[in-house]
Amino acid sequence: MKKILFFVLPFLLCACQTLPTSSEWLARGDGYFTDGKTEQALKAYNKALKLNPENGKVYSARGAAYFFMGDYAAAQEDFLTVLKNNPYDADAYCALGSVLAAQGDYKQALNVLNLAQLLAPNKPEIYFSRGGIYYMITNYEMAVQNYSTVINMRPAADVYNARGAAYLKMGKTEEAEKDFAMAKSGQIPDKLNDYSMID
Repeated sequence: MKKILFFVLPFLLCACQTLPTSSEWLARGDGYFTDGKTEQALKAYNKALKLNPENGKVYSARGAAYFFMGDYAAAQEDFLTVLKNNPYDADAYCALGSVLAAQGDYKQALNVLNLAQLLAPNKPEIYFSRGGIYYMITNYEMAVQNYSTVINMRPAADVYNARGAAYLKMGKTEEAEKDFAMAKSGQIPDKLNDYSMID
């Protein structure tokens, strides 16, 4: 009898385990993405979407993975899917703005980020992305203004470095040096967040 239990018990325990849910595949994908394993993350996100094609969080996560892989068309499609299902998702607008900027459509990117700001005026990532776009189109004053807003909300070294670079372009060397020194000080976090779309 003991031999039968020895063989049957593991089988029963395995049979009782549930298959991963869409949310569990999402969590796995996020873990892979954080570890820099983007291809594995995409596979996990795709499995999550097979289980629940309505899971907007998965489209957002997969869109971010596509973005960092440089597949901007796929990223844009995922973020547009999120916005189709939830037109009030400020994070999706922010991400879409970064995708548009990466494709060189700065005007539309700014329009999208302005909409994101209306939905979430206290979200520093929006201002950081917008500052990056203004920097790319050489409107350094607006870049500084947006970076300063971020610094007032949530200071981080990458934001000080970005503002310092804009100050340099404006010929304001003293302000730039202060920002670069603050970025190196170690008194603030290195990054605004782990997924800053535009640095």
